[in-house]
Amino acid sequence: MRQDLDKIHIRDLQLRCIIGINPEEREKKQDVIINITLSADLRQACRSDCIDDTVDYKTIKTEVAAMTEGSRFLLVERLADEIAAICLRDARVLEARVLIEKPGALRFARTVGVEITRAQDVGK
Repeated sequence: MRQDLDKIHIRDLQLRCIIGINPEEREKKQDVIINITLSADLRQACRSDCIDDTVDYKTIKTEVAAMTEGSRFLLVERLADEIAAICLRDARVLEARVLIEKPGALRFARTVGVEITRAQDVGK
């Protein structure tokens, strides 16, 4: 992966979903905080100043929110992987980094989180 790729950030997206393995976690929605970093070549968008030449982060946010709020995954890892897959549907996104935090999941800890990085399959 090129190190000089441009980045688009979606920070502190606060959503609620059913997530966790414990019985009490399966009963009601919990808060999750999602941070997404999309790596892409944005040079054409910089030149054209046209939305069609960039990654539409509003669309990605809308799709991530709809999927997350309707999900019932056991693991934060699975949720992060599904979010990365949504991001990579746009071929201009070459890499997606997803950090999900689950506030209050551990006593005495402000939050616990999982971070994953996924990239486009270059062998397609």
